[in-house]
Amino acid sequence: MCGIVAVYGTNNVVRDIYESLTVLQHRGQDASGILTNHDGKITLRKSLGLVRDGFDPKHISRLKGKLGIGHVRYPTAGHAGSSAEAQPFYVNSPYGIGLAHNGNLINSSDLKKNLFSEDLRHINTKSDSEILLNIFAHELHLHSKESFTPDDVFYAVAGVHRRVQGAYAVVALISDRGIVAFRDPMGIRPLCFGTRTVDGKTETMIASESVALDSAGFKLERDIKPGEAIFIDINGKIHNRLCTKDTGHSPCIFEFVYFARPDSIIDGISVYSARMKMGKSLAKKITNEWKDHDIDVVMPIPDTSRISALELSISLKVPFREGFIKNRYIGRTFIMPEQEQRAKSVKRKLNAIASEFNNKNVLLVDDSIVRGTTSKQIIDMAREAGAKKVYMASAAPPVKYPNVYGIDMPASHEFAADGRTETEISKLIGADRLFYQDLDDLITAVKDKSPHITKFDSSCFDGNYVTGNVSEQYLKELDDLRNDAAKNKDSIDSHDDVMVY
Repeated sequence: MCGIVAVYGTNNVVRDIYESLTVLQHRGQDASGILTNHDGKITLRKSLGLVRDGFDPKHISRLKGKLGIGHVRYPTAGHAGSSAEAQPFYVNSPYGIGLAHNGNLINSSDLKKNLFSEDLRHINTKSDSEILLNIFAHELHLHSKESFTPDDVFYAVAGVHRRVQGAYAVVALISDRGIVAFRDPMGIRPLCFGTRTVDGKTETMIASESVALDSAGFKLERDIKPGEAIFIDINGKIHNRLCTKDTGHSPCIFEFVYFARPDSIIDGISVYSARMKMGKSLAKKITNEWKDHDIDVVMPIPDTSRISALELSISLKVPFREGFIKNRYIGRTFIMPEQEQRAKSVKRKLNAIASEFNNKNVLLVDDSIVRGTTSKQIIDMAREAGAKKVYMASAAPPVKYPNVYGIDMPASHEFAADGRTETEISKLIGADRLFYQDLDDLITAVKDKSPHITKFDSSCFDGNYVTGNVSEQYLKELDDLRNDAAKNKDSIDSHDDVMVY
């Protein structure tokens, strides 16, 4: 899972890109990068860590141009400790192209072999984003004519759709020609665009979430459709085309459960509203299964579950309390690349307010339970703070299957729900009682009044992969990459200099 942004402006766009990446920081804290184009010169800066740590005034001043793209990275298979793996990536031919990508390709091994043997292109990193860039570049080279036109771009994107399988939301910059953005044929990963007027001229921003547009003063126009490509030419004119047949719209439901910011609108759906409804439906389940419950207070595990927890408490007519204070300078534990880091960070990240737990039966609400390690530590903290009984409710169903579309969930045998009943999971995490959201209720809560969505990708809950072609062999290979024992850190380097092409 990553965050991407692209801007066409009338002046230097680097500050808009920088600020938008800080707004999208929740989507990736591992590395960041910005690429700009000014008078035929491509300038690129990539760095490990948070955006604010990777860009100082000297870097910002050198990233000139009215075209630019940016990326925040969250690695999806193992730990990538080198900034060489960070995005955007760049190739010289044809024209000079920079690309940033959010998602995961499920046929990357075959694509890499074909790129080498047939397209005569070399891949330098382990990132499937570099593979995607080279496929797009190769297809653009095949369709390019003496005079560059938007049709060249759309034919190239159609070629990408024919060859690539998986989830991908992409922004790309073609030197001195314009900005490209496209989305996989099922629209699994989010991507939207908006405009603003500056001195009578229209500027355009493309981003993973609408909140990035809001923060920069762009008005959300719409989401980019599944299979659609948007091209903003050097004069700022927007061209668009559907570059594949309509295969239905299947966005990732985990975006609404956990990853997206609550103030975002994704595919016409308010993330905030969806999480409210998750809380209401979860309260209904608890009421149906446990009419004479003895819950004294409902508490969220900060921050993602707060909205669901509040609605759940209102529906149950049980007081809502903040029992944990969050250290906002510690990253999101779910997206930390190694289990050891996650375990160490929980107590650094959360501190219990003992008076809110003392002698009470507490219902803790979380957005989801993946490994269960964090849940167990938090439940232990609640008991240490004086809680009589600790119950746990998850706004999502049990996570049982690997996500292959860009979320770095652990190996399947590391899931709390792997081969365990809810009673066994409850015992594993130390809860007195455990409630999971039903999948049908989750889908209803998110979809609501969105008839354009055919179905959601809910594969981590039900094992149904919307793109198909996900073999047992592929899942095994993914498990081998994602288990914590395999996540040994590579040697870390940091590019302190800005690269100019």
